[in-house]
Amino acid sequence: MIGFLIAGLIIGALARLIKPGKQNLGILATLGLGLVGSLIGGLIASALGTGSIWELNVLGFVLAVIAAVLLIGVAEGVAGKNRTRA
Repeated sequence: MIGFLIAGLIIGALARLIKPGKQNLGILATLGLGLVGSLIGGLIASALGTGSIWELNVLGFVLAVIAAVLLIGVAEGVAGKNRTRA
């Protein structure tokens, strides 16, 4: 469980480094997006036949980072819409 949290934080941090611009996300949001990204990447890698979702493999890691980058973009879009309405 602790390894899963650490992996989610690393994936979220890498996604924030890859995504251009400044993201107004705290460490908990980064952790959450990294965890969700790692689940999505693991599911896709598992569907492609690279092993179990809970196994650490290169394809799953790369897909998790890509999913987290996309999730950060979605989170920024949602936050941006909320700011313009206020």
